[in-house]
Amino acid sequence: MTEGDDVRDGDLPDDLTAAEAGMWQAFRNGTVYDLSSGDAHVDDPHGGHPWGPERTVRARIVCWLLLDGPPALAGRVSSLKLAGVRISGTLDLAGGTVTPYLELRGCRFDDEILLPEAHFTTARFVDCAAPRLEAARVRTEGDLHLPRCRFLGGLRLTDAHIGTDLLLNQAVVYRDRSGRSIAADGMTVGQDLQAELLESHGELSLRSAKVGVSLSLRGARLRNPDGRFALNAPQLTVGRTLYLTPAGVGGPWQSGTTPARGTRIQRFECQGGIRLDDGRFGDAIDLERARFTFTDSQQLSLRRVQAPELRFLGEEPQRGGVLLSGARVVNLVDHATSWPGPGRLHMGGFAYENLVPQGPFPLTRRLDWVAAATAEYNPEPYERLATVLRAAGEDEDAREVLLAKQRRRRETLPLAAKLWGYAQDLTVAYGYRPGRAAVWMAVLWAAGTLAFAHAPHPPMGSGGHPVWDPALFVLDLLLPVIDLGQAGQWRLSGGWQWAAAVMILLGWILATTVAAGATRLLRRG
Repeated sequence: MTEGDDVRDGDLPDDLTAAEAGMWQAFRNGTVYDLSSGDAHVDDPHGGHPWGPERTVRARIVCWLLLDGPPALAGRVSSLKLAGVRISGTLDLAGGTVTPYLELRGCRFDDEILLPEAHFTTARFVDCAAPRLEAARVRTEGDLHLPRCRFLGGLRLTDAHIGTDLLLNQAVVYRDRSGRSIAADGMTVGQDLQAELLESHGELSLRSAKVGVSLSLRGARLRNPDGRFALNAPQLTVGRTLYLTPAGVGGPWQSGTTPARGTRIQRFECQGGIRLDDGRFGDAIDLERARFTFTDSQQLSLRRVQAPELRFLGEEPQRGGVLLSGARVVNLVDHATSWPGPGRLHMGGFAYENLVPQGPFPLTRRLDWVAAATAEYNPEPYERLATVLRAAGEDEDAREVLLAKQRRRRETLPLAAKLWGYAQDLTVAYGYRPGRAAVWMAVLWAAGTLAFAHAPHPPMGSGGHPVWDPALFVLDLLLPVIDLGQAGQWRLSGGWQWAAAVMILLGWILATTVAAGATRLLRRG
């Protein structure tokens, strides 16, 4: 009997090997067909121990069962469940509709797996080894599971549609000829994409991908040091949270849970750039304890992302940059030690509404954070920080930020304007410390009163004149516009004339700076 014969009666084809005949009967019975030896070393699908013909089935027989297999035995549901099986030849299900349940555990494929445009209910490949999985535009009604699998030539899921969950936990994927480990541009996942403890050697590409609930890369290690990106995911949409956080290892596998105390931790590590530009995240982007290793030309790019919360709690990258230009978040949760230094942080147009620092983050460090993001003077980051502090009731800190903005601006001005800026800073701190005006006025008034108490002061005319009062005289000199009836009644000569002129000039300078500061405060209010 050949593949073209009618097998609807369930009879075994004549050309099957013993291993294939056993698989055929297990398919009709819906049971697991296990060819494992019981020796963990021999049964390791990723090891080098050869598997002979007693454990080998042909890929075309597997395809025959999945696409046009025999009916199930009475009271059974046909399904293909293989364990410890070697599959020779190319498993080609391209464009096919696979109705039976498919689960392969600890299997070894001699050649690549071809699933483009295939349609499955649920497909599970667990701890399998294959040269490559090609599954562009594949569709599943349920899950696609690939945990602990190893693909030496890459994994392609471009424009795939996964009905519920995609699992890549503990998978190991090496680059293909284009330098990508996982190509999943335009992929849609109905619920969760879990790739915890994933090892990716090449570019993980998720451009324009959509994940219905959460995307977890807890404990993953992404390595593409010589390429531009290790994670390239612009326009990524995640319904809830993107996790680039630690995972527990060495204990019972509990995906998506916080590791228990005492559990050995593996951090998320990335060697190569990360691009999440224009991404949309329903809950948060979580970078807790993430570790980044960049070259000078690589970056963590979060330009124009939108999320209710950004948890920027990873280690400071020693090289490369962090781009937040145009990003919009509600809560910025961060460590003072997580941010890169001057010239490597860019925050133009970065909008946040609340600051939630974890650990000490004094205002001086926060000002250094803003200064690091503005290699050239830009008022917007200072004004954003002041607005957030004022909304949190930290009015004094908000004034300090705006004062720092004026001082930074002063360094860009020509010499005359710079000197005028120093005068405003010295007298009233650009209007943000108006109490200084009273102090300066009191000091000048007291010094002038003591000095002019010894000045010769013949009256201007022979008519009546008020009683000489050095305190009122000095105050009349210091207060512009206001006339207390003292300054024009006495004739001074020599150095005392110059002293009076200095008092008038200082009074005008003080009044002008107070007015400029008051105008600035009113304009900000």
